[in-house]
Amino acid sequence: MTTSAAHRTIDAVWRIESARLIAALTRMVGDLGQAEDLAQDALVAALERWPESGIPDNPGAWLMATARHRAADSWRRRKMLDRKHEELGRELEERQEASLPDLDAALDDPVGDDILRLIFTTCHPVLPPDARVALTLRLLGGLATDEIARAFLVPTATVAQRIVRAKRTLSEARVPFEVPRGPELAGRLASVLEVIYLVFNEGYAATAGDDWTRPALCDDALRLGRILAALAPQESEVHGLVALMEIQASRLRARTGRAGEPVLLLDQDRARWDYVLVGRGLAALAHAESLGVALGPYALQAAIAACHARARTADETDWERITALYDALAQLVPSPVVELNRAVALSMAFGPAAGLEAVDALMNEPSLRDYHLLPSVRGDLLARLGRGDEARDQFLRAASLTRNARERTLLLARAAGAAPGTR
Repeated sequence: MTTSAAHRTIDAVWRIESARLIAALTRMVGDLGQAEDLAQDALVAALERWPESGIPDNPGAWLMATARHRAADSWRRRKMLDRKHEELGRELEERQEASLPDLDAALDDPVGDDILRLIFTTCHPVLPPDARVALTLRLLGGLATDEIARAFLVPTATVAQRIVRAKRTLSEARVPFEVPRGPELAGRLASVLEVIYLVFNEGYAATAGDDWTRPALCDDALRLGRILAALAPQESEVHGLVALMEIQASRLRARTGRAGEPVLLLDQDRARWDYVLVGRGLAALAHAESLGVALGPYALQAAIAACHARARTADETDWERITALYDALAQLVPSPVVELNRAVALSMAFGPAAGLEAVDALMNEPSLRDYHLLPSVRGDLLARLGRGDEARDQFLRAASLTRNARERTLLLARAAGAAPGTR
């Protein structure tokens, strides 16, 4: 195997194994930062040795054994510097030997309790949202710092600082490496789901840059969601989020044209949708509904996505049901963005005038003042009502607010194509 081929294989192995490796090491040494350092040392060793020796039959176990030996070596060096550490070092080695079968078994399993603990650690509310995202993608997504920076269009140094500060904050706050229990679980779970969906949304509709979508981010979020769903089978909202992401991800190929231009939902070629993902999403939604609890925000959004997924053509979409689901969502989590989406559904179910009335009620909402989708939706409704000049103004305003180059081009084209009408 050539060196470049070996490095590609190692990169693939790292993305698969790194989360379980870091999670197991964190449980062993009790410190997230040290665990990542040990895992990185094992990765460097693999990069040095595997091109010559070949890829091991069980690369995850090889990385774990190498990291474990590095941990033991570190304790031995500290023991030599201070004889008082001799007993502690011996105890660590004994614990490592005693836990070896369990660690190997964990590496053979697709998921494990250590990963669940790691998810709750990286998404702890003590961290600001941007730090949670960066740390989660680094440790659970297997992404390098520069990859995270490129994905979110921020400098690599900024992401590196977020990760360093996040690990320091977790250490200083003495955040335990555990799954919370009781009332704390609900709050922490909400944070975990928020981070995963934030990552997915950035991939599904990039907020800035030259690309309309970033499918790799969607893949990373879906993988994390599936892990969490396997580890929390009784949590309805976990399965609701997975259902939502599966169904939305099914449209990714149809969301862009041949030149990478955006293709809006009603204009998409539904034959290009991935119906394997649709089936997975509908199954996850059915599981969430079967748990016998009221549907939460993610499950309700998944139910809305399911209405689109079940319609073989845009004309077959059950817009009245979608409107009712948005009514329920607005009751559960009142939000101007939810109301804007509800206005779109209203316009499709009962006509553009009904939708425009709902949108106009949001025009003075401070949180939507610079939200490009507000004038974009209003422009569409005005165009459907034959008020072309007003529609053009709205599309131009939306184009001035978006930071995504592909979306700006689309909005400018819609402004140019708006038919003249009464003002």
